[in-house]
Amino acid sequence: MRTTIYNTSLYFIFICALIYIFLLLTNQHLPDMSWISSANMQNFKTMFLSIILEALPFILLGVLISSLLQIFVSEQTITRIIPKNPFLAILFACLIGIIFPVCECGMIPIVRRLIKKGMPVYVAVVFILTGPILNPIVYAATFMAFRSRPEIAYSRMALAFVVASVIGLIIYRFVKGNVLRVTAEVLHSHAHSGEQAHVHDHTHDHSHEHGQSHSNKLFSLLGHASDEFFEMGKYLMFGSLITAIIQTFVARESLVSIGHDGLGSHIFMMGFAYILSLCSTSDAFVASSFVNTFTTGSLLTFLVFGPMLDFKGTLMLLSVFKAKFVLLLSGLIVITVLIGSLIFERLIF
Repeated sequence: MRTTIYNTSLYFIFICALIYIFLLLTNQHLPDMSWISSANMQNFKTMFLSIILEALPFILLGVLISSLLQIFVSEQTITRIIPKNPFLAILFACLIGIIFPVCECGMIPIVRRLIKKGMPVYVAVVFILTGPILNPIVYAATFMAFRSRPEIAYSRMALAFVVASVIGLIIYRFVKGNVLRVTAEVLHSHAHSGEQAHVHDHTHDHSHEHGQSHSNKLFSLLGHASDEFFEMGKYLMFGSLITAIIQTFVARESLVSIGHDGLGSHIFMMGFAYILSLCSTSDAFVASSFVNTFTTGSLLTFLVFGPMLDFKGTLMLLSVFKAKFVLLLSGLIVITVLIGSLIFERLIF
């Protein structure tokens, strides 16, 4: 990923240099670049950088904790403590984000491993929905982004809990059978190869193995943190760019008319969150930039819907689950988040 970004940047710079040289050699007038210093561009740059700089510390913290848990906490530890009772299991999955704060960017691979090790699908789905929201890092980011409106941070946690619980119960009651795309044979072969690798590891000298394991864990930690940072960073950059463009160049009157359109504002923010595909540790800062434009209820819709279902998340879900199940889950998320946001807007805001 980093190599691709680096190569793309080099190609872009090279092409710009060729164009500049061509204009000089052919005595053509250089394009008018005065628009770069215009008032709109200054506003755009200020908005773009402010969103990134506010969100960056929370992304770094999330990446670090996620990487530590990824390397040093075994999935078996999680699966052993899942309650057998479905209601308690759903409650457990909703609250597990407090001790397992992983961004949605890394949630799907973890859940896939947990399902392979025996986690029920309905528990895994609840974990997917709440893990990126119900954790202290996201709460802190949301609280900081809405310092003057702390009820938004509380409502985000509460609505995510309610929505995930309802969807978990529906899946537990009506979804039966295997919903994974990966076949049982593939899982068995992976497990068998893992067992062979485990046996092979024990044939090494113990002292060498001990030093090697610590070294491998350190490199794995750094590699995982680096990969996840670049993975989340590109979506943050894209989301910040689109938000800054909208805030700068779209007429404020148009945004206000959409933002106060009742049901229309909620639907618009759902689509906005789906396209932006922001990380849950940074989306609050994007949402806060619309606090004077959109209704509080529609901002809540954005904050809850985005981490549960977005473009990149849909692609990742399709890589793990069958398309029919992903379609069902997507429909449930849309309906429950919309209804829940409307209720919260009426009762709280």
